[in-house]
This record gives sequence, C-alpha cells and structure tokens, in this order.
Amino acid sequence: MKRRYRNSMLADVQTERELQLLYHISCLLDTSLDLRNIVSPVLEAMAQYMDMNYGTLALLNRKTGDILIEAAHGLSPQQTRRARYKLGEGVTGQVILTGEPAIIARKSESPILLDKTKRGKAADTSFVCVPIKIGQEVVGALSVDTPHKPKEDLSEDARLLSIVCSLIAQAVKLRRAAQEEREKLEEENARLKHALRERFRPTNIIGTSHEMQAVYDKIAQVSKSNATVLILGETGTGKELVAQAIHYNSDRSDKPFVKAHCAALPEGVIESELFGHVRGAFTGAVADRKGRFELANGGTLFLDEIGDISPAIQIKLLRVLQEREFERIGDTRTIKVNVRLVAATHRNLQEMVAQGKFREDLYYRLNVFPIYVPPLRKRRSDIVLLADFFLQRYAKEQQKPVRRPIQRCD
Repeated sequence: MKRRYRNSMLADVQTERELQLLYHISCLLDTSLDLRNIVSPVLEAMAQYMDMNYGTLALLNRKTGDILIEAAHGLSPQQTRRARYKLGEGVTGQVILTGEPAIIARKSESPILLDKTKRGKAADTSFVCVPIKIGQEVVGALSVDTPHKPKEDLSEDARLLSIVCSLIAQAVKLRRAAQEEREKLEEENARLKHALRERFRPTNIIGTSHEMQAVYDKIAQVSKSNATVLILGETGTGKELVAQAIHYNSDRSDKPFVKAHCAALPEGVIESELFGHVRGAFTGAVADRKGRFELANGGTLFLDEIGDISPAIQIKLLRVLQEREFERIGDTRTIKVNVRLVAATHRNLQEMVAQGKFREDLYYRLNVFPIYVPPLRKRRSDIVLLADFFLQRYAKEQQKPVRRPIQRCD
C-alpha cells in the first residue's frame, strides 16, 4: 500500500513537472513564432527537465531532400554543420521518411545510428527521435540524447517529445516557409542577374568569353553613374569601344561623345585642342575656337593615351577634374562644364607616378573606376567570333559572297 502511494506521488510530481515544461514552452511560443527565437530556449528547457545531454531539431528541405540541423543543444557549431542527412539515411532520415518515432535504448547497439556529429555512441546513452508533423506531412524531427534509461521511461520521453513537436509545429511551418521563400528569391535573383548579363552585351564589342563578360559587367555597373573611368589595356584591345559603350548606355547618351587622342596631338597643340583658344591668343589663332571639353559639355569626353600628356597639361587637366572649370588660351573668362571623363592608356600609370612622370593626384582622380580590357591571347574563345565578324564585314565591303567550308567528319 505504501509503495503504491509512493509511486502515485512520484507520478503526480512527474506530471506536474511535465505540465510546467509544456506551459513554459507555450509561453515561449506566445512571445514569438519565429523558430530562430524559440528553439534554443525550448531545447534548454527540455535539457533541464529530461536531463538530456544533447538535443537537435532537424528540418527537411522539400526541394533538395536534405535534412539539416536547424538548432542544437550541447553541440558546437562545427558539429551542427557536419550533420546532413538524406531521407531514409540514419535514424533521423528514417524517422522523417516513415513518420514513426525511434527509440534506441543503447546507442552503441544501433547499426543505423550514423553519429555524423561525432558526439559518440556510448553504451550508457539512449537516443529518442520523433517526427515533427504538419497535418500528415513530416517536416522535420526532434531528437535527444539522455543517460541510459529503461524502455518504459524512454517511451514516456517519446510521448513528451511528440507533444512538444505538436506545440512548435506552427513555428516550424513558418520557418520552413521563410527558408523556401529565401531560396526562391535567391534563385530568382541569380536568374535575373544571368538574364541581365545576357542582355547587356554592347553591340559594338565582339566577344562572349568569361574575360569579356567581366568587362561587360563593369560597363553595366558604371554606365549610369557620373564616375570617372580609367580604361587599361594593351594597344588594340578596343578601349575606345568600351568608352563608347559606357557613354551610349549612360544617361548622357543623347549628348556628345567627344574623342581626343593625346598621343597623336603635338605638344604645342594639345592644350588648344582640349581647352580651346580665343582669336589672337597665338600665331595662327585667327578665330575663337572651342576645345574638346567645351564641345563635350553635357556628354562624355574620351581621352585616349592619357599617359602621354605633359606635366603642364596634367596640371590643367587636374583643375578641370576638381573644379569643372577652365579658361581658353588667351582668355580670362572662366568656363564651367558638365563633362563625364573617360580616359584610357596602355601605360602603367602607377609606375609612371613612382618615376615622377605622372602626377599622383591626377592619377587618383582618373583611377576612380578602372576597367581592364584583356588582349585577345587571354580570350581565345573569341577568336572565331572576331574572324566571322571581319569576314562578313569585308565581304560586304568588297561585295564578295563568302561561304563557310563544310566540315566533314570521317
């Protein structure tokens, strides 16, 4: 009679503790339905009630079929990341596949317990795993490691875990929906970026190689801004074509695109070409003349081979970049301009700065957004496209029909 009374008292105490745990979890759910906010406190409360060593909540990704640990108690972040299952793999995979709980009295005796987290399969440790269901669909699993218990006690643990799973099922549903929505948005973002890369391919440039795609990406990135661009690359790589693509894809596309080849202009002429002059400023100045900066007002000025300008012109160019104003040769009137500058060079301006041949302050004013155009030897996959382009171009000019030879495969 006393034993029966004592057992009844113990059962009442256990029931009271169980009710306290479930009430605590329900309070946590009242504060938030975001699984990230509640799962760690829930596992912590379970650890105190069940005397568990470890606890994990794993979710199934319906799209990939992967089962990943969303939260864990007693495991390091490295151990948590290590655990990844497929449906039917290990105890967790089996529970999620079948929707039936698994009770393992001694972990060391289970052949299907994979222990991917490397927490050990001690003989004095038990393992209980129960499915998390939303309706009839299994969306995850809740599992615990406890010191070894009789099977009756483990069945009680499984029953309690099932109740906890039913309480947090709605939070799990919301969390899974958020994950899937995020993945959907990431996929859509990647698709749109890919579509944009495919769509943005300047018509004046030939090339589909990875190296040229990087150039197209930079053109797309900088075109809509007013940033100064410095185009780098060997002679003949198409730096002027890149400058044109930047201008005609910018908001200045309906304004002038003015070019000046600095290396081709004599030293005594380049200042007049860039900034203009007034009548009588020097011998031969028989009329006022606008310079390239003035002609490009509102649009884009492309200065090719910027590394060849003299130190005196570098000083005047720096002022224009800083103040957006200048004076014509022989004039005292200051002219303000709104010009987007794109410069290009085949020289190594950093080396020239180190050698004192190019002003450091001007270099940093020009090198706001550099674009490197690779030579053809670094994008060999474009050779056939370029050959076809020039073949068709010159065939049309010469009015000569050209046919590709039929390649035979013997």
